[in-house]
Amino acid sequence: MADAWVYLLRCADGSLYTGWTVDLDARLRRHGEGKASAYTRSRLPVELALALPMPDRSAARREEA
Repeated sequence: MADAWVYLLRCADGSLYTGWTVDLDARLRRHGEGKASAYTRSRLPVELALALPMPDRSAARREEA
């Protein structure tokens, strides 16, 4: 199992949002509730476009950047 994730969301306006997390399900839930990011909150609904498993937090931060 991955220790961290890099994810890509497609927003309602067609834009993309990239983030990283250690708990993908919880993070996606928070995005859906409009509580994870001001960017995605103003572009709901969002859908998961891609999720990449990462071996650790450092790798996830590097990949997100």
